[in-house]
Amino acid sequence: MYGAGLALLLALQFADTLSSTLGKAIAYRATASESATAFLAILPTIFNRALVLSVPFAILLGLSRLQRDSELKAAFAAGIRPLSLVWPLLLPFTLVGALAFWNAGTVVPAGLDRWDKTWYSIFNVPEKIPTRDNYTYAPPGALYYAGRVTQAPQGQPAPLAGVMVQRGGVVYTANSGSWNTAAQSWTLDAPWVTAPGERPRQQAGPVTLPQGDTLRPPPAEAKKVSNAALRTALAGESLTEQERREYTYQLASRYADPFTPIAFALAAAVLGLLIRNQAAALAAVIVFIAGFYVLWITMPQLARAGAVDPTLAAWVPSLIFLLLGLGLAWRVNR
Repeated sequence: MYGAGLALLLALQFADTLSSTLGKAIAYRATASESATAFLAILPTIFNRALVLSVPFAILLGLSRLQRDSELKAAFAAGIRPLSLVWPLLLPFTLVGALAFWNAGTVVPAGLDRWDKTWYSIFNVPEKIPTRDNYTYAPPGALYYAGRVTQAPQGQPAPLAGVMVQRGGVVYTANSGSWNTAAQSWTLDAPWVTAPGERPRQQAGPVTLPQGDTLRPPPAEAKKVSNAALRTALAGESLTEQERREYTYQLASRYADPFTPIAFALAAAVLGLLIRNQAAALAAVIVFIAGFYVLWITMPQLARAGAVDPTLAAWVPSLIFLLLGLGLAWRVNR
């Protein structure tokens, strides 16, 4: 039953991916090799979702069939305790969680990176230029801020947007500028200058100010980084607060999501003992998947906004289903 659920969910997700990308591949005349590379790159991500979501499908429909054939009634009449049928189900799905953990931490990040690069190639556009938002540097007696720093080719000044510099009580603001790392300076384009006791005035030309920080490439997207690289980045000091939240959530979710099959197995198995027909079991499968999906897409947004601790946000979906399973187990055991 688990194999059937896995195959079904893989097919549904693959069909969804095809429907959303096939038209673009045809319009941009993607070669067969490029198309195959793209879909093989996204396959590990699809596979990981299917590994987890197939658990309630297999258990609930399997137990509903046993209920329909009165096999569970026969087992209970023979003196078998209901929960003794639940615990053996946790072991195989622990192995499923272990496979999901390995896949999410090693294969999926590389696949997502290859997926994006393949589509850039299909669209015949350069890869996205790395940027860093809300850059701040505060040496003694000064403050440097840029709303966005765009990475430039080696040896060229990096473009700045939304620039503000404060030095010795004088504030410089400009819509744009550039960062010359070789000269260790920022050049602001026609900035407004505000000095103590004076009215703001706009300079007619660029103003160059010393800036001693090192321009580091922005970190890669958290979803494209392996577990080892995530831990290394979090141990350093180069991440902004926003980037640290995203990296923390991504690393925590790669431990929490593989635990979900176990939580699903417990909740679905106990619920399956209470459900008496196959229609109710199918409805429960839909509720399980929909509930998990809502939490799965909501928690990252809350973590990114700083509304919820990133580690807690990553574990909330699994913990909710674990508590649901324990609560239902208590009811069955009464």
